[in-house]
This record gives sequence, C-alpha cells and structure tokens, in this order.
Amino acid sequence: MQVLIILVVCSLVVALGFLAAFFWSVKDNQYEDTYTPSMRILFDDTYSDSETGENNTTEHLN
Repeated sequence: MQVLIILVVCSLVVALGFLAAFFWSVKDNQYEDTYTPSMRILFDDTYSDSETGENNTTEHLN
C-alpha cells in the first residue's frame, strides 16, 4: 500500500514538472512563431568573418 502512495506522489511531481515547463515555454513566447522554424532549414546561412577583416564567407549548416 505504501508503494501506491510513493507512486502517486512521484507521478504528481512529474506532472507538476511538465506543467511548469509548459507554462515557462508559453511565457517565453516559444509558440509565437510557428512558421519560421520549419522554413529556416530550407535557406543557406552565410556568415562573414568580421574580426579578421577578411571577407571569408562560410556556409553554416544547422
């Protein structure tokens, strides 16, 4: 019987953790832009090396 109480308490802790993570992600606006992340993989990103002054462009693959 004590095992059931431990399992219920553990499941409540896990459920509260997921609920807190959900509210944190909503508050952090992670669900605002649902279109751009799916399209970002289709475009090549180019970066220039501004610290050395050279115009080296490298393609960055995500």
